[in-house]
Amino acid sequence: MQDMGSTMEASHTYDTPLYNSVIIQSYIKLIRKKYSHVDVRELLHFAGMESYQVEDGGHWFTQRQVNRFHEKLQEMTGNEEIAREAGRYTASPEALGIIGKYVIGLVSPDRAYALAGKMSNKFTKSSRYESRKIGPTKVEITVTPNEGTKEEPFQCENRKGYIESVTTHFNFKIPRIEHPLCIFRGDGVCRYVISWQPSSSVSSKNVRKVVTLILALGVLAAALGLLPGISPTGLGLFSLSLLLLLSWRIAFLDARDLRSSVAQHEKSSDDLIEQINVNYQNSLLVNEIGQALSKESSIDDILDSVVHILEKRLDFDRGLILMANNEKTRLVPRAGYGYEPELFGKFVRGGGFRLDHKKSKGVFVLSFREKKPYLVNDINEIFRNLSPRSLRFAMQMGVKSFICCPIVYENEPLGILAVDNRRTKRPLLQRDVNLLMGIAPQIGVCIHNVRLVEARLSQFQSIIQVLVASTEARDPITAGHSLKVTEYAMGICRELGLSHEYTEMIRVAASLHDYGKIGVYDSILKKPGRLTADEYEIVKTHVVKTEDILKQINFEGIYQEVPDIASAHHEKVDGSGYPRNLKGDQIPFGAKILAVADVFEALTSKRHYRDPMPLNEVFDHIVGNIGVHFDRKCVEALIRYYNANEAETPYVYEGYSLQGANGSTH
Repeated sequence: MQDMGSTMEASHTYDTPLYNSVIIQSYIKLIRKKYSHVDVRELLHFAGMESYQVEDGGHWFTQRQVNRFHEKLQEMTGNEEIAREAGRYTASPEALGIIGKYVIGLVSPDRAYALAGKMSNKFTKSSRYESRKIGPTKVEITVTPNEGTKEEPFQCENRKGYIESVTTHFNFKIPRIEHPLCIFRGDGVCRYVISWQPSSSVSSKNVRKVVTLILALGVLAAALGLLPGISPTGLGLFSLSLLLLLSWRIAFLDARDLRSSVAQHEKSSDDLIEQINVNYQNSLLVNEIGQALSKESSIDDILDSVVHILEKRLDFDRGLILMANNEKTRLVPRAGYGYEPELFGKFVRGGGFRLDHKKSKGVFVLSFREKKPYLVNDINEIFRNLSPRSLRFAMQMGVKSFICCPIVYENEPLGILAVDNRRTKRPLLQRDVNLLMGIAPQIGVCIHNVRLVEARLSQFQSIIQVLVASTEARDPITAGHSLKVTEYAMGICRELGLSHEYTEMIRVAASLHDYGKIGVYDSILKKPGRLTADEYEIVKTHVVKTEDILKQINFEGIYQEVPDIASAHHEKVDGSGYPRNLKGDQIPFGAKILAVADVFEALTSKRHYRDPMPLNEVFDHIVGNIGVHFDRKCVEALIRYYNANEAETPYVYEGYSLQGANGSTH
């Protein structure tokens, strides 16, 4: 039982995530730089690693995975010291990165070792690194394994390579490493004592001190007659010349070291400034996208704005946004740039990617399900995980490297933002992922807000439709009147070039313009003959009832005009209308639109007391009342709309056919 418990504990230790993916990333960079023949896909597959896990800076690997990785890599490279070489590469100026080079360039070697130790502690959970200065050019590093972990000898060699590389940032030679204590020799810790040679100028200064002391003693001895045959003056001149030569040599070495240091700092500063500029431009980009999205009122407009800005401001060859359908069964392409129209159209018609297939391992689907980004610089690395359809899509689209980021709102995935490089050779980097992951949440928030507005608008419109239906259901003869009036009013608005917002407000007012008739008796509304004067007065009250009812609705924004416009649709421009005898500009313009649409629909439809009037007579009546009952612009807009959309024979107004747009006549 005890042995079984020990085995289980060891297995647990080996399967605990201990090593950050950054460590494996450094190995991969070295492989691609020096061992290009190594098949990275095969290596990762053997180790039980996925390329997207390696690219994810927040992923951690187990001791078992790292052991298998090293075992296979050693076999594939034939290099038994690959771990030590990888360690040297990890701490090299090439691999350390811009910020790392800049910071290390500002400190001394002993401080650099301390910083390197702190960095190591951030990337491994298997052991703790401690650095201590024990001399002007000597430090001690102690590595203590954490409880419950078990490293392997190759990791000790990897540390030695890392330690060797640190001094290369200072143009020093490889340091001397003593290893008095080692975990793999039975000690409790690994201890490394690192010493390095001082710079040439420091060595020369020490030589000068010694030579100066010797020469000074020589001159003193000659002056005291202790050196027969040697002139104190001659020896003094010789000593002075030698010291001047040494001083020149020291000055030369100091200048050389200074030039090297300045060059290194200048290069690091230039790289850092370039990175700062990239970050600044990216922050401007995110801000620009935020401002653009805040102005959009539909999902399609949001997505179009995003891809337009990405195309204009970033150096990706192509961009694509896919959104999940309402049932969350498919990822459907909604916007993109850089794709050939025929290929993109074919992709759209194909219906995108399935989300309801549990075995699907396509990167887009995984990114959506797991709500995490993926960076793939070589699609061949993940071909085993692609479905046949995804593989065909990748081949048709010519995808080689790409990034996909989830569009998420409050932990709910909404879609995918993807970019790729097909023509350019620039590799995609983690900073590209970070940038896109800064944009994706903004898209998610805007889409959520638009959906809320659309849901609210849909609810609002359904309520309007119910209200309209409740009045029109009373009389089959006049059923459809409000719908037709709304149609004609919309036509007038479009012909006049009115804004979308104002037109939608008129739609609501037109739909509800007769709602007050719900308070008029059926015996009057459905009377087959002409109304008496008293009955007509009762009918006229419907506009006031409409106003009273609609003012109880909490209309917002421009919709606050609905009650006034709906209740004034029987006003006439000469002031003879009702209920308030408004005239001219006193009448809301929207009410003038409804007046024309209402009368046109009423005269062209059957009523209880008459049949529809002929169209020419209707138009003649309306045109004849321009300036009396109707506004000229509204009448002309109705005629243009009718001629363009419904008339077999266009109505001729004042001898000319009205076919122009936005109020123009011919």
